[in-house]
Amino acid sequence: MSQTIYNVLLREKVTFKPLTEGQVMLYVCGPTVYDNSHLGHAKTYVSFDVVLRWLRYNGNKVRYVQNITDVGHLLDDGEDRILKGARREKVEPMEIVERYMRSYFEDMDALGVTRPDISPRASAHVPEQIEMIQELIAKGHAYDVNGTVYYSVESFKEYGKLSGRRVEEMEAGKRVAVRDEKRHPMDFALWIKAPSNHVLQWPSPWGRGYPGWHIECSAMSNKYLGATFDIHGGGVDNIFPHNECEIAQSEAAHDEAFANYWMLTGTLLVDGVKMSKSLGNFVTIKDALKQYRPEALRLFILSGLYRSPADFSAAALDSATKGAERINTAARRVRNTIKSAKSGDAATNERLITLLDQYHMRFASAMNDDFNAPLALSALFDMSKDLNSAMDEGTASIEVLERANTIYTELGSQVLGVIQSDIGIGVRRQGSGWSASAPMDAESAERESTLIQMLIDMRLEARKAKDFAHADTIRAQLSKIGVILEDGPQGTTYRIRS
Repeated sequence: MSQTIYNVLLREKVTFKPLTEGQVMLYVCGPTVYDNSHLGHAKTYVSFDVVLRWLRYNGNKVRYVQNITDVGHLLDDGEDRILKGARREKVEPMEIVERYMRSYFEDMDALGVTRPDISPRASAHVPEQIEMIQELIAKGHAYDVNGTVYYSVESFKEYGKLSGRRVEEMEAGKRVAVRDEKRHPMDFALWIKAPSNHVLQWPSPWGRGYPGWHIECSAMSNKYLGATFDIHGGGVDNIFPHNECEIAQSEAAHDEAFANYWMLTGTLLVDGVKMSKSLGNFVTIKDALKQYRPEALRLFILSGLYRSPADFSAAALDSATKGAERINTAARRVRNTIKSAKSGDAATNERLITLLDQYHMRFASAMNDDFNAPLALSALFDMSKDLNSAMDEGTASIEVLERANTIYTELGSQVLGVIQSDIGIGVRRQGSGWSASAPMDAESAERESTLIQMLIDMRLEARKAKDFAHADTIRAQLSKIGVILEDGPQGTTYRIRS
């Protein structure tokens, strides 16, 4: 089945055809690293993590580039966010960058978000930005006024095609005070002349200064993905002016299409208002991880379509926590039951394996339809219900359980990241929150499972001997370390507490 994507540029769902078959070039606008990341950022980057995972699961070789903005991202009053952060904490600007870049990657690791193949920093690519600005000036799309270079929006007839805005209808001064030196109120700065006391500045053909925000993505995507590439992603809140300016700069400089497919995530809302630092209505990822497991946060994000807005609330996260616990309990029960399961009769095996394959097809159909994670999740939850029934009835053979475990591992763990994996990079409780752990190898995972099973067997022997006090002590000790025992018709299974 072919992959479809809702292309924001065309405002319709279309069949995805990469420039090179089997190879996908993906660029996603990254964070401005001046403070800790919040759950609004998590919504965007978890969503694109699943896009990346699904594309790779289907055999594509994906080059994933996500920039780090460490200069040039201006606030509404024209102040650089990095410099504001540096003043706030009374440190050097690059200290702010290093501190919060590390913090960002710590958060992404804890959420199980795959690291980009390349994470270029804007400050490390100033020569490439200067070169592109020179090209734009040479082609008549930009002009220098006393050391500041502006892009002429009137020179690019398609300016506004992504956001749907028309140049003649745009109001000036919405984000930064309009300068009289501009030829048109909506012209934007590619290079900004730096005052003598400005900390972040570089030499250029127009004097000492620093790049504007938008030019970095055009220059870095061109360097690592080419003038034209497959998918450009980011949050819908950046559609204007940032993404619009990227298109104008890139297509004017190279005389060819920029990104063929535009994917933008919906915003995270709090009481109907966008979660943002400026409004103070945000929850940092670090704070969220003090209360909720990473799998629960991912499930909360993936419970809605990536391009739709989502409403944040404690009730929604509590519901996601219960959902994550339910699906992880089913997966763990399958993995534990395999150890004592036997072969089943051919007819029952065929019926149940066919049912499991239908759930796999449901999942794939949902993901191939514009990465519809909510529908994909529903397939896994429905599969879990049928598996629990089969295990309760004693009809789940080792053949059926092994097939189920493969589906849980590939789709629940490797694609969606909502099911804990016994082997591979996981998360461990550290202090008051969750953070990334070192990979658990197969030997360590087997040792852990064997020790837990040994204690379960000891408890069973104690119960048979009617030594219930000893049995209760074993249960209580396991519970203290987060291992919850569950007695059922098929014996005792366990799960790791969320």
